[in-house]
Amino acid sequence: MSSRLWLTLLLAETILLVYLVVHPAQACCPAPPRGQPVVNADQTVIMIWDAATKTQHFIRQASFKSDAEDFGFLVPSPTQPELAESGDSAFAQFRKLTEPERKKVHGSSGSVGCGCGTNVKRTMVAGSAAPVRVLEEKMVAGFHAVVLETKSTTALADWLKDNDYAFSPEVQAWAKPYVEAGWKITALRVKKRQDDKEAKEVSAKSLRMTFKTDRPLFPYREPEAGKSAEVLGAKHRLLRIYFVAEARYRGELTPETPWTGRVAWAGKVSPTDRANALELLKLPETTGPAQWWLTEFEDDWAYRTAPADVTFSRSPTQDEVRREPIIEYVAAPFPTDGMVYALAAVVVVPPLVRRRKRGVSL
Repeated sequence: MSSRLWLTLLLAETILLVYLVVHPAQACCPAPPRGQPVVNADQTVIMIWDAATKTQHFIRQASFKSDAEDFGFLVPSPTQPELAESGDSAFAQFRKLTEPERKKVHGSSGSVGCGCGTNVKRTMVAGSAAPVRVLEEKMVAGFHAVVLETKSTTALADWLKDNDYAFSPEVQAWAKPYVEAGWKITALRVKKRQDDKEAKEVSAKSLRMTFKTDRPLFPYREPEAGKSAEVLGAKHRLLRIYFVAEARYRGELTPETPWTGRVAWAGKVSPTDRANALELLKLPETTGPAQWWLTEFEDDWAYRTAPADVTFSRSPTQDEVRREPIIEYVAAPFPTDGMVYALAAVVVVPPLVRRRKRGVSL
């Protein structure tokens, strides 16, 4: 065997051993991520708060669980809302803004809080008893929307019954504090797609509600949904709020019952990203503060009656928050650690030298 061929084989065996040391055989472990009750499922909300004008823009991307082919739900707001369709693609941009950083390492690893769901038997008809005023009725974002004003939960119950809404004592109890405070109630109707009537999950288009309020809020209270959630197999849901304001904000329920929402991301938004978001949301360039601070909240929203709505105020902590980075281990073409080559040489070279000497002696 020639010296050149012997050296070539020695180098090949050394490289092969190094590769096996650094890149062990990879194991593959796949991990692949259904009466007519209605309950809220996962919800994602974009809230833009303009403290200077006390204006809140509320854009919700909601889903529901229900056996009904069509149903309605009620949304409270402190003042009469402006209703408009909003762009769904804005949610993807916000997810991109707050996603964790991906770091590549060479080596191997060791509605408007929808108040309630109420079944609708047929198309809603405008009109009300004298104590209930219809402030606006329109088709928007695929919804039939009616904005109501009343000072009586009994009158509200009568109006909903007259317009073929199922109205329960639980819903009446839920509506009572809002009606007494003079809030407006927006009734929205959702209808399943004709080709998907058997599905329990129902998704709605993004709807924007803009209204005046002294303090930004998320209507967190719901009617008792324990039995409905159990019937529908609804056990877990996630509420995600992208809160935009002039600074970092925090959410609160009551002093006795802290909100379970946690800050997943917080930081300033660049002027370019701000302009893109407003364009996707179909809002004017002057919407909200000139400098956006985005705070993302995640809440494992339990199916139980909350003591209050979530209100937001400027946080005493203005630190930025980022998600833990995602480490992606990638294979290096060759190891860079000299000790690995030295180890391989100690293991591989002596046997090859002995083999070559035996060949020479023969």
